[in-house]
Amino acid sequence: MPSSSSKDKEKEKDVNRTKKTTTVVTKSKSKDDSDHKSNDEPKGKESSTGKTSIGSSATTKTSSRPTNNTLSTQQASDTNLGSLSHPPQTPLTKVQPMAGVPNIRKDNRRNSSRFNISKNRELVKLGALKEAAANEREGLFVQKLQQCCTVFDFQLDPLSDLKWKEIKRAALNEMIDYITSNRGVITDAIYPEAVRMFSINLFRTLPPVINPSGADYDPEEDEPNLEVAWPHLQLVYDFFLRFLESPDFQPNTAKRFVDQRFILNLLDLFDSEDPRERDFLKTILHRIYGKFLGLRAYIRKQINNTFYKFIFETERHNGVAELLEILGSIINGFALPLKEEHKVFLIKVLLPLHKARTLSVYHPQLAYCIVQFLEKDPSLTQPVIMGLLKYWPKTHSPKEVMFLNELEEILDVIEPVEFQKVMVSLFKQLARCVSSPHFQVAERALYYWNNEYIMSLITENAAVILPIMFPALYKNTKTHWNKTIHGLIYNALKLFMEMNHKLFDECSQKYKVEKQKEKEKLRERDSAWTKLESKARQNPSYKIYASNQPELYRPNDNDDDDGGAANITAKEIEQEAKEASRTIQKGKPMVRRKSELPHDYSTLNALEKHKRPNEFLSSSSETNYNAQ
Repeated sequence: MPSSSSKDKEKEKDVNRTKKTTTVVTKSKSKDDSDHKSNDEPKGKESSTGKTSIGSSATTKTSSRPTNNTLSTQQASDTNLGSLSHPPQTPLTKVQPMAGVPNIRKDNRRNSSRFNISKNRELVKLGALKEAAANEREGLFVQKLQQCCTVFDFQLDPLSDLKWKEIKRAALNEMIDYITSNRGVITDAIYPEAVRMFSINLFRTLPPVINPSGADYDPEEDEPNLEVAWPHLQLVYDFFLRFLESPDFQPNTAKRFVDQRFILNLLDLFDSEDPRERDFLKTILHRIYGKFLGLRAYIRKQINNTFYKFIFETERHNGVAELLEILGSIINGFALPLKEEHKVFLIKVLLPLHKARTLSVYHPQLAYCIVQFLEKDPSLTQPVIMGLLKYWPKTHSPKEVMFLNELEEILDVIEPVEFQKVMVSLFKQLARCVSSPHFQVAERALYYWNNEYIMSLITENAAVILPIMFPALYKNTKTHWNKTIHGLIYNALKLFMEMNHKLFDECSQKYKVEKQKEKEKLRERDSAWTKLESKARQNPSYKIYASNQPELYRPNDNDDDDGGAANITAKEIEQEAKEASRTIQKGKPMVRRKSELPHDYSTLNALEKHKRPNEFLSSSSETNYNAQ
């Protein structure tokens, strides 16, 4: 045993010498996925030739919109969710190590789960399954499953029971290979023992949260706490997943053991801080949903309850992104017309999820679910957009940028008839965004004018939209502090002018008249205060009180609240738009600099080496499912 510990120390030294970078490692689609394609794919939604890995498709843009360099990579990858045939995959970590920052090694054992350690942990190595006689293999398989129900201590004394831990690890690896490479090995006697082994090893009390909650949590800086027992937990998850995906697996036999209580315990584990565990849980729950038709309604109901608790009580749950990823594939398989319970889920659950402070953690998956609903039923567009406007952030600019990203994806799939129902409220909000002093909010809103489909909708309804947007655009050509915004505004004004020159001139004249009316109103107001002040001077006590009063502001004819924007000509708009296009192309990307905190290299290395159980979740069709 000393030799194995010395090797581990040498490996740790080697890791400490090298610089590690965090990358999301994806695994090529397993061969077993093809056996269940008929159960997991919706009609007409995705084909075997149209599937690509999340890493490539999530960062691909199909629209002609130029890249917004001032937005973060995560926000930029959220676009075109409607074009994906599968939900965007939840990243294992967003922590990016910075050059020159020292690496450290944290002791995370205190943050691990509380396991019920077995009293009798002395295991006897059993014979190999391949070498056993055919009539003895079932009994030997059951014995190995019972043997793997022994739970060891990885927390208080991780170096204890090393010999027996190795026996359990070898038995799990052997059973994984056995059910993967053989057929007809999953008999009726295996089901209760396999579910029992999974339950004993994994259903446990999770540790209290260590990372800050709410707005203080930063997924790009706060590293997740990893389970110290993961060497065994990973093998148990891998075995159970292959057990579910085996061609020999019979849901009718397993439904006696995979019941509602099992589902509740499984959903509780989604609050684990270890992203590797949530990655396995996501795939396992998706497989259970696809195979156990009688549990589908119950799974959706319990996921809804988890979301209700998150929205209205705690605002803290680690697995919201993974649960939304599962729901994204489920929504893809919904049969048409949509059931009333699905519409209620959209309005009462998905829309309120936008108001949580930790929206950035799960927003790509949430936006995907919203877009999938609208592609299924366009009539839901109006309540969805009005719901987004209801929860629109007032003081949180990064969250406002996320809303603008999602809103553009909705507009990419909106029907022209539905667009006319919401365009007034929608563009009033966009006008406020264009006038935002936060340049990223204004910039993201102005990039709507580079979307060809949105511009076609605006052109068809220019008579309504232009009067709403014109004052905000015209005023901010001079008054906004950021020069990049000036260029984008001139570009939008140029497009409006080319769209309908007559209407543009009418709006310009109306704007100037309104500005004059405002100045006249200010003069009348000042005149009224002057008269009031002159009467006050007649009071004998005026000098006593007037000495302590501030001097009133009095507007004059030279005041120009819009910075001279009312005098802009059409020629000037065209020149400024051309100059802005050249400036924007030459501009360097602006990256928000994160604080230089030391990173735990062991955590980053563990997440980097994790192999995902599958690349993405395919959809579960509901054609054979009758709602309860």
